[in-house]
Amino acid sequence: MKPTQPAIKVENLFAGYGNTSIIENVNFEVFKGEVFVIIGGSGCGKSTLLKHMIGLLPPVSGDVIILGENLSQAFGKDKDLILQKIGVAFQSGALFGSMTVMENITLLLKEFTRLPDPIIEDIALLKLQLVGLEKSAFLMPGELSGGMKKRAALARAMALDPSIIFLDEPSAGLDPITSAELDHLVTDLARNLGITFVIVTHELASIETISDRIIMLEKSAKGIVATGTPEQLKNDRSNPYVYNFFNRTITKGKK
Repeated sequence: MKPTQPAIKVENLFAGYGNTSIIENVNFEVFKGEVFVIIGGSGCGKSTLLKHMIGLLPPVSGDVIILGENLSQAFGKDKDLILQKIGVAFQSGALFGSMTVMENITLLLKEFTRLPDPIIEDIALLKLQLVGLEKSAFLMPGELSGGMKKRAALARAMALDPSIIFLDEPSAGLDPITSAELDHLVTDLARNLGITFVIVTHELASIETISDRIIMLEKSAKGIVATGTPEQLKNDRSNPYVYNFFNRTITKGKK
């Protein structure tokens, strides 16, 4: 992909919990309209990085800049305005179980806009159509399959027409066919609507299908050990950890 103006810049980010350092001096950019994937082994800091990028955690130091505005230094209403430009779909879906699928989406629109109810309902239905769930608008989350819950969470993440959507392990718990369908949906939304996606995942099939670019974190390095396209990282023998991850191999002499 040809580089354009970055949608996100992470600069000199240090993050941790208490006296425990998780990631140190992390720097990267996410370009507008690309599908950017964050990968790595367990405990490498993927979730920590994501939480800082969506404003759930403050950094020890460093900055997360969203569409030219510094999220890490924003507070109160200023922070809320930045966060309204992004959408988030969590691994579990995090849908409100006491509300219909439609109500889960209209809730955000009612809270952050002053649009009349009929318009809000039309917008919510449009988002559901984009993910193929218009016929499930009045079902409860408990009546949905795992894949449908993921799609509903994605529709909710799109409710306020964000420029950037963050997905946390979108394929987790899905069968291969449903996972492939979700990958295709993400790719279509990125290409057709110009949405920038930042995705945390460890699913190799998804990584190779949807990624424009990847950063790979490693626990002992406390940061990024590789950056590139799926093909570049799969064929990069300079770092055995990266090569083994993408090729599902084990370094000789290790069990």
